Amino acid sequence: MAHQSAGGYAVERYDAELKKLWSTTIPVGPGETLEAFGRGPQQALVVLHQKGESSQTLNAITVNLESGQKGPAKVVMTAPARDRRLGVSISPDGNRLLAFRYFTQGAQVKSIAATLFDQGLAKLQEKTYDFRDQGDFFSPAVHVANDGTQYVTMVSDKMKKLTVRRYPADKSPEIKVLGVPVGGTFGGRPVTIRDAKFKVLNDGSLYAAALCADYQTGEYYSLKVVKYDFSGTGDMKFSPEFRFTPTYLAEVSKASGVDVKRLEDVYLGELLLTAEKQLVVVAEKHYEEGGEASPVHARELHVFGYNEFGQPLWHSIVAKNQIAPAVDAYTGIGFRAAIFGNTVQVLTLETINKKSDLYLRRINAQTGVVSQPERLKLNVAADQQLAYVKDFTTWLGEKTIIGVSRPSKKSAALQLEKILVK
Repeated sequence: MAHQSAGGYAVERYDAELKKLWSTTIPVGPGETLEAFGRGPQQALVVLHQKGESSQTLNAITVNLESGQKGPAKVVMTAPARDRRLGVSISPDGNRLLAFRYFTQGAQVKSIAATLFDQGLAKLQEKTYDFRDQGDFFSPAVHVANDGTQYVTMVSDKMKKLTVRRYPADKSPEIKVLGVPVGGTFGGRPVTIRDAKFKVLNDGSLYAAALCADYQTGEYYSLKVVKYDFSGTGDMKFSPEFRFTPTYLAEVSKASGVDVKRLEDVYLGELLLTAEKQLVVVAEKHYEEGGEASPVHARELHVFGYNEFGQPLWHSIVAKNQIAPAVDAYTGIGFRAAIFGNTVQVLTLETINKKSDLYLRRINAQTGVVSQPERLKLNVAADQQLAYVKDFTTWLGEKTIIGVSRPSKKSAALQLEKILVK
């Protein structure tokens, strides 16, 4: 998916040697924004959000992967413009698209209406998720699995409970609800969820991680991980919590070179699962230097490894130093991660020893050992306009990374780069 300076985007396909096979323009008009992009076995899916004075619409477009032929835009969901923004979820394998709208009373979501489509945008199912019996809850999100099963995730019970509702892909009216309290009062301290992340992984499993903090002081208390198993009668596997003790703070201080008295500005970034079902959770320190227009920093990664039974195995702290202008903050810095076998590969865009480049680190998912950063020698212009480097970086395989570079400060053109890792 490539942004075009003349307006709109293009879906492009290249062969293994980066020869362009085809390019298909996706116009984006006034009031439209790119909402989602996914790839299935035969087609790519592009979803645009359009907002007018009275209504908002989700339009989906298919692009044939063999020919690049674009299908007509199809309206998959509409709602009044004043309503909460329409949502869309694409399954990990790109075979299912779920469009949904919220019905609210005040600030509280009371129900969600969802429509499920296959990768050719044929309508498969319509469902309504009713939450009138839930009371107050926060951060509702909808995920769709490869088989069309839908999961609604939320933080409930006054920011203390992680709850998941499962809606089957078939016409069965059965709704399974699994919820687990991760907050509460511990040693007289009220502990609530500060940040939570749910993820449906490619094998269909659903995991959740939560960073919990002291409600009164904001001091980070622990990391908690849950696996939701909806097979059979439904069950949850709750991993032992990882406490952020003074010993852990000392480890952060040693890794970062800064005297850390308490954890601050740490957010969950990624949940990864190895072929042996070992889970790796990655959190990142991410903060603004000052006001809204100030530069944004991304610092150390906090990485936690669990075995196939959910037991904590190891933790590692990966020091890094990234900075970007506010406009590029959430794309130009941060990290990209992928798993190959028992190795987590992490890519960052940093300046190390005065060399601005993409750097690769490898983390052993069984031991937590982190390799030294390896400079990939991508030809990156040494200025601040670098958001595209992380946005357009992906893996073709364990030893082949595709990146995008701008050869010099004066160049407006971007070029694809194929990086072969030793």
